[in-house]
Amino acid sequence: MSTRTVPMMLLSELADGQEADMFVLLTRREAATTRDGRPFYKLTFRDAGREAGCPIWEDSPLQEECRAQWRPGMFFKIRGRFVESQYGPQIEIRKIRPVSDADESEGFDPLMCMPQSRFDPEEMFAELAGIVRQRIGGDALRQLVLDVLDEYREQLLVFPAAVRNHHAYAGGLIEHLLSVTRSCVYLAEKYADYYPDLQPPLDKDVVVAGAVLHDIGKLREYDLHPHGAEYSPAGHLVGHILQGRDLVREVPSSADVDPETMLRLEHVIVSHQRLPEWGSPKPTMTPEAVIVHYADDLDAKFQMMYGVLRDDLIEGPVTSSRNPLGQRVYRGPLPDDS
Repeated sequence: MSTRTVPMMLLSELADGQEADMFVLLTRREAATTRDGRPFYKLTFRDAGREAGCPIWEDSPLQEECRAQWRPGMFFKIRGRFVESQYGPQIEIRKIRPVSDADESEGFDPLMCMPQSRFDPEEMFAELAGIVRQRIGGDALRQLVLDVLDEYREQLLVFPAAVRNHHAYAGGLIEHLLSVTRSCVYLAEKYADYYPDLQPPLDKDVVVAGAVLHDIGKLREYDLHPHGAEYSPAGHLVGHILQGRDLVREVPSSADVDPETMLRLEHVIVSHQRLPEWGSPKPTMTPEAVIVHYADDLDAKFQMMYGVLRDDLIEGPVTSSRNPLGQRVYRGPLPDDS
């Protein structure tokens, strides 16, 4: 690969059918078989802006090297052709080798393969803590939430909100928590004013605290690796919902919170996904939990729709259904069609 006749580009810059040299991260390697029983390795490569698959068939000259040496988390230099196929984005490999120290001279940096939030994590953390100070009136509950944020600050700055599908990038969790909390501040004010005779009154403090803490258990649900997040053993066996409740209970200042308030906060955490098939042991049974659930679900769904409209390369007014939403999305006529 020392003599290059094709350009050096980012995977995320390539158009359908374009060939280039690129630096990529191997994020997934799975042994699979076709419907007719033909074995192959199913690979996924990525840079910060795009993922693409690549099958390595049993008769490929790369098959043995793939089996014996290639592991998720390894960086590679690839010469390949990018194609938008019926199976989604794909790389047709011409040449491939692991990245070496000498590749830094050609611009290799591990961060170029790491999807990250568009927003500064430090600024998002500061805004989230500021909302807690301004919007939670109860001293004990406010201190509990601030203590959780302070204790887990370094993880919150880098963790994704999911392994895949929504906010699945560095800083994604704090981005998601801030967005949900912003929505919940608005919705709590709206519905407290709209239903002044609600009994008991809507607890706006619990809404805000629940918004901030609803996904805090993901700090234990995932293990972080160079290729991204994977479920930890506790993530597989317990999940983030119950671990989130446990994490909040473990903070010493939780003992200072009124028992009824603490019960309502814990209910927001354990019910925020609402359905058993989504992981919640209880449905939403309080007004506070209803607000947090729908703000959380909307934020996740909207980020997925944003990603579909940003990344889908299928021509025409409707996207492919091969996306986290599992459905086609209407984008409307393109500029050339108008």
